[in-house]
Amino acid sequence: MDDPHSHRLLRLNRGTTMSSTLIATRGSVTVAGAIRTFTLVGTEAPAEAKPLILVFHGSGQTGDKHRAFTGGVFDALATRGALVAYLDGYRGNWNDARRESRFPARRADIDDVGFARAVITTCASDRGIDPSRVYAVGYSNGGQMVIRLAHETPGLLAGATVIAATMPAPENFLASQAPPASLPVMLIHGTKDPVVSYQGGTMNWALRTIFKVGGSSWSATRTARYFAERNGITSEPTTTRLPKKITADPTEVERTTYETEGVPPVVLYTIHRGGHTVPGPSAAPALVGKTSRRIDTADVITQFFDL
Repeated sequence: MDDPHSHRLLRLNRGTTMSSTLIATRGSVTVAGAIRTFTLVGTEAPAEAKPLILVFHGSGQTGDKHRAFTGGVFDALATRGALVAYLDGYRGNWNDARRESRFPARRADIDDVGFARAVITTCASDRGIDPSRVYAVGYSNGGQMVIRLAHETPGLLAGATVIAATMPAPENFLASQAPPASLPVMLIHGTKDPVVSYQGGTMNWALRTIFKVGGSSWSATRTARYFAERNGITSEPTTTRLPKKITADPTEVERTTYETEGVPPVVLYTIHRGGHTVPGPSAAPALVGKTSRRIDTADVITQFFDL
């Protein structure tokens, strides 16, 4: 079934070389006896095996609501040949393995790892995606879910993008520790994020109550260093301030890259004065802070993972 947001994105991407129409369809899989749903966005154009992008939304959203919240920024990946799957959490959340999460997905111990696996299997059999080119993108609670996948499912993902989320402190992390597998990881975080602090620590009482989470988390920089060390990167990172694109944009962006020859890199995009938002064409509500247009999240994903 066509989705109105797909038509909006087609207009935004009219200047690209791909002329095929974006189509959004609803899908479902059964996991542990429960029906789980998702929205697939792709093109009509026939192609060889294509990459699959799994998108995990934030707290209180669905896949379609997150698609609207971001202005459909990830749809651009579909115009470039990927299949994009916007997954729906259980009652608005993901079982993200933080010890002090108290929302229904965590309390019911929903099998969201199984859900991700089932979507990949279905898309491989029905849509011809390449199972070796599956990438996960998560925002906020969805970013925490991607962190869980990176730890519990070695070999499942070819890369991970974590937006507005950081590593839980060890005492707050329940994910089973599979043998570490090197994984390219991209982190995007605003220094003025009012929900998940760039500096890490513990949420204040009001936020803990609203989002039903708790416990301590690491800073964005420590999270990046952790994933770099997990990949075996020992050299010091390099930091570059990106050029200004739009004069009216109040944010500044720094890219910090951790890399060592022969292992996957890790990159942290620090959005100075940025909020709890996804950089791109559509501004989030002012309540969650400023949305940067200095980078486009779909563009940096494309470049970093060579999609």
